[in-house]
Amino acid sequence: MSLRIGDKAPNFTANTTQGQINFHNWLGNQWGVFMSHPADFTPVCTTEIGRVANLKSEFTKRNTKVLVVSVGTKADLTPLESHNEWIKDVNETQNANVDFPLVEDPNKEIADAYGMIHPNANDTLTVRSVFIVGPDKLVKLIISYPASTGRNFSEILRVLDSLQLTANYQVATPADWEDGQDCIVVPAVATEDIPNKFPKGHTIVKEYLRTTPQPNL
Repeated sequence: MSLRIGDKAPNFTANTTQGQINFHNWLGNQWGVFMSHPADFTPVCTTEIGRVANLKSEFTKRNTKVLVVSVGTKADLTPLESHNEWIKDVNETQNANVDFPLVEDPNKEIADAYGMIHPNANDTLTVRSVFIVGPDKLVKLIISYPASTGRNFSEILRVLDSLQLTANYQVATPADWEDGQDCIVVPAVATEDIPNKFPKGHTIVKEYLRTTPQPNL
């Protein structure tokens, strides 16, 4: 069965460019963004790894760790040697400082557990999958991109903001919502209870569509 939102994120112990980790222990009480890449030393992936490194402060602000797996490594190097050599290229070409772990997965066990290999696209390489995992170790988001399309990290940060907000308040975020904008009061909250729960005020657009200023600001 494929991994779905709300499932427990598969745990694993693996060697990385920053030493051996147990995924759940490494994540601790933080959020996680776990990404797969088709292969080391590929152009789009190089820009993505560099972009994540340059967004370090944004992920840190959101109490979020980043982890990367790539099963397509250089044949004349061990997987970790390949990852480390690739990091040098990323740092050089993207003016970056990659300081998050790249995972060794020589037998594709992690990739298979997360459904990162899509046979209809390529039966040997991972596609560009993104998994956001909460502190409770449950999968909160799954996005898969084709190999030809680089990820939109502004969107990933936007979703993190939404997930972290809605985990603590009885709100949902509307289409194209960004941090700081009004939210939707979830249907489970009775209209008469809104003033106590959301003292900043609210607007009733329809009986099922009630908005309120973002409550954590």
